[in-house]
Amino acid sequence: MMASKLVRFGVSLEEDLLVRFDQRIKQRKYTNRSEAIRDLIREELIKKEWTENKEVTGAITLVYDHHTRKLVTKVLDVQHDYHTCILSSQHIHLDHHNCFEIIVTKGKSKEIEELYQKLKSIKSVKHVGFMMATKGKNLT
Repeated sequence: MMASKLVRFGVSLEEDLLVRFDQRIKQRKYTNRSEAIRDLIREELIKKEWTENKEVTGAITLVYDHHTRKLVTKVLDVQHDYHTCILSSQHIHLDHHNCFEIIVTKGKSKEIEELYQKLKSIKSVKHVGFMMATKGKNLT
């Protein structure tokens, strides 16, 4: 693997915007502006991969009451329809009724987004979350 070459560059912006950015950096416990800017750039590059239907990874989370009639079957049927983009899933019992499920995905972004939307649209699912990630090949 090649070592990255560090490049310095300047940015001009309004003082008020910089003050607000510095406050945010402090809240998020960054040690300097460079780290925060690197993360912002990486987030934008990840979003670009998703909009271009590249091969990506991500996680879908669900909360549902497993006692709801036929709900577990519906959730599993959707997952089986998208088995090619599901790497794994983890089922966690939150209490006697509620379950939390984490589905780790890898594949074309459009297919993963379809899976997310289908799970989200199942009647009686209480909450569905979605986290975009990347395979990391082009991020240093």
